[in-house]
Amino acid sequence: MTVTLVGASLPASHEFTVAELVAWGSERLRGCEGANPVTDARTLMEWVCGVDSFVQVPAVIGAHAAERYRSAVARRRHHEPLQHIVGRMWFRFLTLESRPGVFITRPETEMVAQYAIDEAAAIATAIASGEAPARTFAPSAPPGLEVGLCPQGPIVVDLCTGSGAIALALATEVPTSCVYAVELMDEAHALAQANIERIAPGRVHLVKGDATTALPECDGQVDVVVSNPPYVPLADVTQPEALADPPEALYGGGEDGMVIPRGIIHRAAHLLRPSTVDTPGGLLVMEHAEKQSAQLREVALAAGFHDIRTAEDLAGAERMLLARAPFAAPSNPPLAVTTMASATHALEENT
Repeated sequence: MTVTLVGASLPASHEFTVAELVAWGSERLRGCEGANPVTDARTLMEWVCGVDSFVQVPAVIGAHAAERYRSAVARRRHHEPLQHIVGRMWFRFLTLESRPGVFITRPETEMVAQYAIDEAAAIATAIASGEAPARTFAPSAPPGLEVGLCPQGPIVVDLCTGSGAIALALATEVPTSCVYAVELMDEAHALAQANIERIAPGRVHLVKGDATTALPECDGQVDVVVSNPPYVPLADVTQPEALADPPEALYGGGEDGMVIPRGIIHRAAHLLRPSTVDTPGGLLVMEHAEKQSAQLREVALAAGFHDIRTAEDLAGAERMLLARAPFAAPSNPPLAVTTMASATHALEENT
């Protein structure tokens, strides 16, 4: 039986085939900017049925569930993010909780995580084979990172962790790593804590703080600093769904959006294990906008980094900065505006 789902509530006596409903949902979502019609229609049906996979969806559902599905499709057509409707989002091999007010993970960030994972995994292999010494923290290390309370593998710091996606990918894909995540915003910090407790309890050490000044006690000891910081220039957001993300997670400060990314580079220069003549230092991996690549390479060079390059995402866009730690602690003074707090204040004054 074919049923039109536009309009009033449906009779309670009716039953509806899932195949018909998903076909209808796909058609309704066709042409909706940012939507993948078939995938979104199926995911919304999974949510309505309370299952994790489409193979678990029953062949027939009742009118109440069909009405809930109709409402969900309508919300998606009005550009409400799929992740906010279903309360979950996907990153590499992980299913994360998603909440309004926290940045939604993007596919391009999975490649940022990949570079960090590759570096951490290579160090873990070297440590396991005896080619590199086990990592230990100095006595002044923050709580949870003292010797004996974390694996003696690579030390990784995720700055601007948001939902905890990158940190959790590292913790689960490089199990011997000691992962530290920093987040300033209250809602994002709470969500990261929830995701960590559900996916990898005790494996990621989460700290609430400013990513551009965090962890001075870890200076010179970190193998990988990875970050997907706010970097969008104020005038650059055009997609309706991007506006669902909090401004603090999008805009990087200043007309070029690079106040916070510059601060991340400066902070990473201190956090990372320094390079020596015989041993490469720690690695910075940072996401950025395509048009920022050349300028951020210059910033990294001025901060003392070497082996600086830009890597592409899966679409071929210049999406991330990779740079080796300086040979010595940079002597440059701090940037004029480097903190997340000051950039956030400036953003509020301009919006």
